[in-house]
Amino acid sequence: MRYGGNTSCVEIRSGADIIILDAGTGLRKLGIALLEEFKTKPLNLTLLISHTHWDHIQGLPFFAPIYESRCRLRILGSEGARKGLESALTGQMESTYFPVPFSKLPSNIEIEELRDFNFAIGSTLVSAHRANHPGFTVGYRLSSPDGVICFFPDTEPRQGGDDRDMIDFIRDADVLILDSQYDRAEYQTHTGWGHGCVDDSVALALKAGVKKLVLFHHDPDHDDKKLDAFVGYARKLVSKAKGKLKVEAAREGMVIQLGGGKAK
Repeated sequence: MRYGGNTSCVEIRSGADIIILDAGTGLRKLGIALLEEFKTKPLNLTLLISHTHWDHIQGLPFFAPIYESRCRLRILGSEGARKGLESALTGQMESTYFPVPFSKLPSNIEIEELRDFNFAIGSTLVSAHRANHPGFTVGYRLSSPDGVICFFPDTEPRQGGDDRDMIDFIRDADVLILDSQYDRAEYQTHTGWGHGCVDDSVALALKAGVKKLVLFHHDPDHDDKKLDAFVGYARKLVSKAKGKLKVEAAREGMVIQLGGGKAK
């Protein structure tokens, strides 16, 4: 599978800052890679949680750095979780589900609920915005010295991308990582589920002047051939609109270099 099967987890490097978007199962491989890179050096990380649905937090107990005392992890997420963000994250490590309790971890972990939707992580300015998804879900806009990244892993854009608040929030982003789970036919039977379709994702990105759209939140029943078709269809929509938007589908290990560097 070229597009992989891990749930939501994206790493952002900005100068010396390491920012992680969501703690899905992809967090496990990221943790292994970080420990290999930093070895015995201190590791300072910031994790932004879009929401506490299972596929966005289940990687945390398997994140190797939290078992190292030299690791400092700051976790930020919305206060919309029913029993609070800390309860949602630590509850999955109770003895019913996991052998190591959260309270026994040697790392320095801080869990903070967002009350201010505008803050800074080093040289990166971060803003949060409500997403159209069941429960209290947010997306993020990260403005770094090298460019702007918007991350909405779970959201259902309005049909035709007609959402002025959302357009303003993601406007001129260098990269928009956006829930695009369905094609138009599939979406007709999944309206209101909180996930988007390719047509509306492209329309939204075009109206906001986004430079690159990354289709995200792949359906587990979609294979590589189906996702390639999504990308091809999205590019045709852009061409029909005479737009300059670039479109790709998120892949395991995919790297996008902002500030003029090459992607892979």
